[in-house]
Amino acid sequence: MSRSNRDYALLGRDAKLAEEIGLVSAQWYHTDISRKDMKALMKRKDGPAIRDTIILFAVMIASAGMAIYLWPSWWSAPFWLIYSVFYASAMDSRWHECGHGTAFKTRWMNDALYHIACFCMLRNPVAWRWSHTRHHTDTIIVGHDPEIIAMRPAVVARLMLNFFGIFEFIHNAGQVFSLAAGRMSDQMKSFIPEQERHKAFTIARIWIVIYLGVLALAISMGSILPFMLVGLPIFMGSWHMVMTGYMQHLGLAENVLDHRLNSRTVYMNPISRFIYWNMNLHVEHHMFPMVPYHALPALHERMKHDLPPALPSIFAAYREIIPALIKQFSNPDWFVKRQLPPTAKPYRPEFHGDLEPGQPTPGIGGYPNMPSGPVAAE
Repeated sequence: MSRSNRDYALLGRDAKLAEEIGLVSAQWYHTDISRKDMKALMKRKDGPAIRDTIILFAVMIASAGMAIYLWPSWWSAPFWLIYSVFYASAMDSRWHECGHGTAFKTRWMNDALYHIACFCMLRNPVAWRWSHTRHHTDTIIVGHDPEIIAMRPAVVARLMLNFFGIFEFIHNAGQVFSLAAGRMSDQMKSFIPEQERHKAFTIARIWIVIYLGVLALAISMGSILPFMLVGLPIFMGSWHMVMTGYMQHLGLAENVLDHRLNSRTVYMNPISRFIYWNMNLHVEHHMFPMVPYHALPALHERMKHDLPPALPSIFAAYREIIPALIKQFSNPDWFVKRQLPPTAKPYRPEFHGDLEPGQPTPGIGGYPNMPSGPVAAE
């Protein structure tokens, strides 16, 4: 196996190199959309998110009610699965959109659902808000994006176990205990402003008190039922979040300043779109993150002439991702090169040029940006 020479640590070698060659907080490509059209697309509304939130909690309450009624029979299992997918995967997309502040027009509604979703996911709302801000500022920039899911080459066991929420839980639970003790890593300090850090500590301590209450209830009942409602759904319901999350950037270019090259748009079924809150339109979201989730389909129609063709299904996305991961085992510099349609506007010819395998290029990680080795793209 060929080992990657990338350093993904936020304070590591490639973080400094990315700064030196101008990839950090850089100017990204944006599709040309008129000011009038963009103003209409960015208009925030309470209605769509209120409707979707009512549906979300109605499904969770109904499925949890049936699961408790049938507990401990195995007949309760399908209802626990439904509850868990909404608890873990649907809350992931709510955390995401409310973190951007675009789901609702009313701020307190965004904040309320954001904090509920963060608790369900065990994601500290302060730490993850700033982490995601960095993800959008430096998307898939090696050494600066804290949300790169898989390094090159990927660790297959870790990717598989993620479907059961194992690493999500271990990482987030460890973060909760660390923050509750008043400790914050240097990497977290690199993207969380000093004046915000005390909030992260306080929230972590509150969450530990809540979980201790759930533990006390479970002990008094002599049953794990309370944890079936709080905590354990992460293990049973994260698979949809992981399935859709891997499609966002996996196998695509690193260290490029064009979201058309490092992000995927994938069409999918209505149920998955509801759970995912239209984040399958991911190039569109990264290019214009302040457009609310309910306006992303309209944005897609407005700009698809300038984007690589959307993949037609989840299955099609994985037909692209899995071979890419396999090829990266022998050549970590390999990536899927997105092909723009003739109607698209090119940006930075060194990102879009027809580089041949074996042609050396400067920089790190993606199209023109590796410290050593050939470009290997399809």
